[in-house]
Amino acid sequence: MIRFVLSRVAQTLAVLFIASLIIFALMRMIPGDPVLMLLGDDYTEDAYQQLRARLGLDRSIVHQYVFWLRNVLQGDLGDSLLQHERVSRLVWEAFVPTLTLVVASLVVGVLIAVPSGVVAAQRKDSAWDWGSMGFAIFVYSMPAFWKGIILIWIFSVHLRWFPAMGYVPPWVDLWDGLWKLALPAITLGTFFSGLVARIIRSSLLEVLEQDYIKAARAKGVRQAALVYRHALANALIPVVTIIGLQFGALLGGAVLTETVFAIPGMGRLTVNAILNRDYSVVQGTILAGVFLVVLVNLAVDVTYAFLNPKIRVA
Repeated sequence: MIRFVLSRVAQTLAVLFIASLIIFALMRMIPGDPVLMLLGDDYTEDAYQQLRARLGLDRSIVHQYVFWLRNVLQGDLGDSLLQHERVSRLVWEAFVPTLTLVVASLVVGVLIAVPSGVVAAQRKDSAWDWGSMGFAIFVYSMPAFWKGIILIWIFSVHLRWFPAMGYVPPWVDLWDGLWKLALPAITLGTFFSGLVARIIRSSLLEVLEQDYIKAARAKGVRQAALVYRHALANALIPVVTIIGLQFGALLGGAVLTETVFAIPGMGRLTVNAILNRDYSVVQGTILAGVFLVVLVNLAVDVTYAFLNPKIRVA
């Protein structure tokens, strides 16, 4: 088991190194000059060259990357070119709302997906099965921004149940924070639940056909105990993998969701930094997102090894 964990950690470090190369290269390919964004239209050639040298943009790409990577390993993401603040502070302030939204979306998705997937598997080819799976496909294929606008139109404009925008940390004001987080979490959570519900249904149907389930059924084990105590634990193993794979998709969906609901998260910070050619902020936000996704996938791999002894033996 220790060898398995160490191998996954080594692979994680390799992925982070490759990701840092790609992020740095892509930032230098973005059209536009950050020096011109800072100087404006009225500048001299000497002022341009001096600011370019102060920002380190006059050095070679390799030298810039080595310098940036060394600072990142020391916890220094640099300074924002336009906001004149530490990038680490900006990323942390935006990272907390985004992570809160993603975790709330995961909770909403699991609460919707598990019951609907289990009932659909128990009532195969029934009206509930067709209806729940049709709804799962519908919410999974619906764009997040359009779904968010529809929810605002129904629950904020007409019913006035939830606010249309805003964010309050739940640990500051629990009720107000959850109240304002409800619609964004439902917007992303239903996307996640659509995929997970279908996977739970297909996985549970496969497990229910196993010999040990048939033997338990022949011994007179009740259907509820058969499903929830014996079959569901094994049927949820693929869901653990899907959570890791979909975590990155939820982060990507959070960009549009934060824009629709005016949440001050990573998405808005990244978009504004790209528009303003703020290299340091863009690199910091994307690197933080990549690090979180890779870390979650590492945790999923280790958890999967605990759930499935075959992985540990291999």
